Amino acid sequence: MELRLKSVVGALVLCAFANVGQAAEPIKIGVDGPFTGGSSSMGVSMRDGVRLATAEINKAGGVLGHQIVLVERDDEAKNERGVQIAQELINKEKVVAVVGYVNTGVALASQRFFQEAKIPVFNNVATGSIVTKQFTDQPDNYVFRNAAADRIQAPMIVEEAVTKRGFKKVAILADSTNYGQLGREDLEKALAAKGVKPVAEEKFNIKDVDMTAQLLKAKEAGAEAVLTYGIGPELAQIANGMAKLGWKVPLIGSWTLSMANYIDNAGANGEGARMPQTFIQVPNTPKRKAFVEAYLKEFKPKNDRIDSPVSAAQGYDSVYLLAAAIRQAGSTDGQKVRAALENLNSRVDGVVMVYDKPFTHDDHEAISANVPVVGEVKGGRVVYAYDADLKGGSQVRTKQASNASN
Repeated sequence: MELRLKSVVGALVLCAFANVGQAAEPIKIGVDGPFTGGSSSMGVSMRDGVRLATAEINKAGGVLGHQIVLVERDDEAKNERGVQIAQELINKEKVVAVVGYVNTGVALASQRFFQEAKIPVFNNVATGSIVTKQFTDQPDNYVFRNAAADRIQAPMIVEEAVTKRGFKKVAILADSTNYGQLGREDLEKALAAKGVKPVAEEKFNIKDVDMTAQLLKAKEAGAEAVLTYGIGPELAQIANGMAKLGWKVPLIGSWTLSMANYIDNAGANGEGARMPQTFIQVPNTPKRKAFVEAYLKEFKPKNDRIDSPVSAAQGYDSVYLLAAAIRQAGSTDGQKVRAALENLNSRVDGVVMVYDKPFTHDDHEAISANVPVVGEVKGGRVVYAYDADLKGGSQVRTKQASNASN
């Protein structure tokens, strides 16, 4: 009898140790972005925002008693590298979710593997309109986003150029990537809705350093403004090329005109560029103040300027959204986490906005058209372009219920 009792007690102790070991297992989340190269302003800022949120959550006890561990990979803004990373994160690292994706092309090439594995993907920077629509023909979609889709940004760019500033002759300069060409299509649609046809449409490649030919065509066509879809280094070449030609017209483009490597490489030539922004580095709410102060203290960016404030803020918010879904699901099972994201019961107070029921089964876009404002490059950083937005900046926005397209 005594021997049997000892065996039972021993088995219970082993079970207890097994449960303790299980509780200590971390929640592994993949972080995929370009941490080197021309897109690194966005990628590093996004990664650091993710790191900051993760550290805060872990300090507060983690999620379901587990600490979050980040598995970070540099996709170098290359589609083929993104594909390799996706398979590694799924098959070797066994991540429960992935956040990141800065480049639309990398997202489109990579996220199909997570879709097949039923693992949630959080696009917190990539803005191509098609990103969350890639798998809408399937019963369940595992791709989510908390960045402003190009179908929101393009109409904002056109509204700024045509309606607010009265330009009727505009040129489009877009890079040759998926991001640039899909964005160009969105711009064309938005212009057509205003009855405007671009006087010139020019393409350029990543790492191009001479935009003279494209700019001359736009100038000769009588363009009053140049609308852009590209990333920082090449956008700077556009601004610098205009200066060399002695031709100065407004640059109005997608949110990437806020990148540090546009602002720094263009210098004085980049001043005045305008673009949609979900977040401007101004501590005008308690949450934003705490975020900016923590970010500057932890990562010490040059001149106290976050290289890509939008990327950092959206990266930060994506981790809190994912953590809320895991808590609600009571599990890291991909199907349960997806279902929780589609019906979040708790509000998430983010840096960009308050996320109150941000997703449904058929709508995986957290950000609606009322959230972004127009930013402007001024004094080497991005500020609010309009006083009304500056004054109203402390009013935290929530998603418009009418934004129901996925």
